[in-house]
Amino acid sequence: MCGRFALTATPDRTAAFLGLAELEAFPARYNIAPTQPVLMALAGPQRSPGSNLPDRQAMLVRWGLIPTWVEDTKAFPLLFNARSEGVLEKASFKTAMRHRRALVPASGFYEWQQSGGKGGQPYWIRPKQGGVVAFAGLIETYAEPGGSEMDTGAILTIEANAGIAHIHNRMPVVIDERDFARWLDCRTQEPRDVLDLLKPAEPDFFEAIPVSDLVNKVAKTGPEIQERGVVGPQAEKVSRRKPGADENQMSLF
Repeated sequence: MCGRFALTATPDRTAAFLGLAELEAFPARYNIAPTQPVLMALAGPQRSPGSNLPDRQAMLVRWGLIPTWVEDTKAFPLLFNARSEGVLEKASFKTAMRHRRALVPASGFYEWQQSGGKGGQPYWIRPKQGGVVAFAGLIETYAEPGGSEMDTGAILTIEANAGIAHIHNRMPVVIDERDFARWLDCRTQEPRDVLDLLKPAEPDFFEAIPVSDLVNKVAKTGPEIQERGVVGPQAEKVSRRKPGADENQMSLF
């Protein structure tokens, strides 16, 4: 699953990585949670010959996708993740998969290893080489009954690689920089054409750092939540899936 992540890179670094013309200033975010606004990038409007418009555009979306056909949002589960394995068939995601594929910039994400204790052991999982990564995302614009529109989004997940499977059985899909254009191209690339991109990162791509339970609290948003913590004595005796957690529920993984 992917229910918490961070984006601490500067706007300039993030814009350059995503291939955006520019980004408005924003602070480092250490504890991004569902229902909060998240930055996503998607393909820009089709350019005419000689146009100077950027190939990609940035959007702020509410993290928690709402399909267009939902009538009562209060009764609909929070879809902050989309399982890659069924994304072409599931009614909640198949339209977004065809028309609004996106990139979600991140410095890493958090995962909780269940050990029988209360809450589990949290880990900060980041690229070994540092820098920014891009998770595969989907965007859906939901029209509320009153007429206003809300952009919403989800992060695609896949079975965890061998490097972090001992912590949790799911992880966000990472899109390689060389594949950005193909993933975002919803005009010429059908969903089936990009399924090969929905795969786990290489086993040595991420490193997992145990941290304290400060990250459990959404109100904690400073860098201290990423400081190395002490792994409890029961951390090796794990259940790889948090009891009662699934893609349709808000959780801390």
